[in-house]
Amino acid sequence: MRTTELGSQGLTVSAQALGTMGMSVWYGPRDDAESVATLHRALDSGVTFWDTAEAYGPFRNEQLLARVLATRRSEVVVATKWGTDFAPDGTSLGQDGSAEHCRRAIERSLRHLGVDEVDVYYLHRVDPDVPVEESVGAMGELVTAGKVRSIGVCEAAPETIRRAHATSPLSVVQSEHSLFARDVEFNGVLDTVRELGIGFAAFSPLGRGVLSGAITRPDDLAHDDARRSLPRFSPENLAANERLVDVVRALATRLHVTPSQVALAWVLAQGVVPIAGTKRRRYLQENVAADDVRLSAADLAELDAAFTPGAIAGERDTAAGLRATYR
Repeated sequence: MRTTELGSQGLTVSAQALGTMGMSVWYGPRDDAESVATLHRALDSGVTFWDTAEAYGPFRNEQLLARVLATRRSEVVVATKWGTDFAPDGTSLGQDGSAEHCRRAIERSLRHLGVDEVDVYYLHRVDPDVPVEESVGAMGELVTAGKVRSIGVCEAAPETIRRAHATSPLSVVQSEHSLFARDVEFNGVLDTVRELGIGFAAFSPLGRGVLSGAITRPDDLAHDDARRSLPRFSPENLAANERLVDVVRALATRLHVTPSQVALAWVLAQGVVPIAGTKRRRYLQENVAADDVRLSAADLAELDAAFTPGAIAGERDTAAGLRATYR
């Protein structure tokens, strides 16, 4: 797989990242053996940029990755996140963006991952009760201490990104971005990171799976899959968005690729790094192959014309989730 540079702090990553959250939480049953096999296959395929967080479990996902990092640490650019505090048993203690919590959280993540340094450390969400300068300033101190190589923020507003970057240089900003979630193209986030020379990583580039064409009704999801609670996964919204997925299917048929590969190729064409989440080797290989798909200007125009913000039914997150974004 190709590599790319995120930001101007020397962070080089694979052109696609592997989102590992679903291996441990939210997206139905776990299969740790298949997940570990998928992690090894990712490295063998050149997908060396891995995205986790201590909130994924909590702790469980970082501990899962540690099983592979124990023998292949030098091959991985590992990114994790902090922001919500947890009791030792994983009970949430609420959001805490304080410097003191940052210093405690990194020690916990280093221990769970079994590493001495994290390659990318993100503020998972901006704490409205703590100045971002305090949160990011503490992260910058971790860089100086050699516990973190580079830093980033997630789902932050343009002015917040500017303040954070002025405090300690950011290598990457992460937000949701896909044909189904194009906010960052219109709210100034992408313009801001490009102006400041910060990289951008896109989570949920497949619209949480809908753009694969495999999810057309809620019953296509496991009974304990957290996506069932999202507005876009209601029966009405899934049905309404099917006509948009059909545009992706039709283009995929013409190009002799899969809908997922078209959706990932579109994100790659935006000059950002998609974080393609999966817990199975077969989907990993499908995603990796998207690196070779090239969409023409006409293909991109067709997708852009279909996936206008007003054409998409349902919000991308719950009301509570949306309140935590673009602060």
